[in-house]
Amino acid sequence: MLKLSKCLQLGLWCSLKTVNGTARGRTPEALHSRWFSSHGEGSDGSSNQQLTLSDIAKGLTERRYRKVVVMVGAGISTPSGIPDFRSPGSGLYDNLQQYNLPYAEAIFEINFFHQNPVPFFALARELYPGNYRPNITHYFVRLLHRKGQLLRMYTQNIDGLERQAGIPPEKLVEAHGTFSTATCTVCLRKYDGEELRSDVMSGTVPHCPTCKGVVKPDIVFFGEELPRHFLKYLTDFPLADLLIVMGTSLEVEPFASLAGAVCRSVPRLLINRDPVGPFTWSRRAQDVTQLGDVVGGMKTLVDALGWKDELDALMEADAEKVNDSPTE
Repeated sequence: MLKLSKCLQLGLWCSLKTVNGTARGRTPEALHSRWFSSHGEGSDGSSNQQLTLSDIAKGLTERRYRKVVVMVGAGISTPSGIPDFRSPGSGLYDNLQQYNLPYAEAIFEINFFHQNPVPFFALARELYPGNYRPNITHYFVRLLHRKGQLLRMYTQNIDGLERQAGIPPEKLVEAHGTFSTATCTVCLRKYDGEELRSDVMSGTVPHCPTCKGVVKPDIVFFGEELPRHFLKYLTDFPLADLLIVMGTSLEVEPFASLAGAVCRSVPRLLINRDPVGPFTWSRRAQDVTQLGDVVGGMKTLVDALGWKDELDALMEADAEKVNDSPTE
């Protein structure tokens, strides 16, 4: 199975472990070439004229793009107030320092978790679904789904904001796992994520009532297998007619290499703070980049689409539901 690997501090790309292990240790460039050579990709015969954001918007409004794949990372969640646990000065980072982590990412290493699960559950308490609200980027993807133009959304995030925004589970691939389900690390008994909420929110490490093992949310740690539904990319990306990438550094494999898996004739739109991945080392004539603040970039796209009123109404309706729901 595919496993999650880390991008090293010095900017080196770690190994990609595939089902048959043949792609181990390759860079994104090599994986990109391997994909296209194995799929007969080459010159697509399309125009070399550079696309613009207006072209993408026109294609969406004219419904020429009906199988849109969206890839997102942490950059779409920080506008919702979710702190970056790796950033010095953030409350979450400072709270974790009391646990003397060897480095911030150790909190997502499975061996470290088995030795000491307390730091992870301190982080989980902050990130548990329900603590934050989705923003315009999440609701834009839901609107794509409502219009029948979303093929799939691939997210690196574990905050559950995609589900909260109303994106159906069948349209969602949570590449790095989810808090919605959990598993005992000893007897492998399955749990609904809500069964852990009271323990997690009270700062208690949840234990299995059957065997007393630690119950771990189904978040993918470094060294663990990715969810089986991640393999949907094998059919989704060849079918995609538009790829939208938002709020990600494209540094964690194998997620990062997916951006190169759409056909060369397919437009790729990057809404991001900086150019990343193939948008820097393998640009295509069909690539469009909207750089800067992710929410600002999304608003620019929504304005170009003429979808602002529809999106505002969708967000307001959800906000009213939250306000009307009983508080605990």
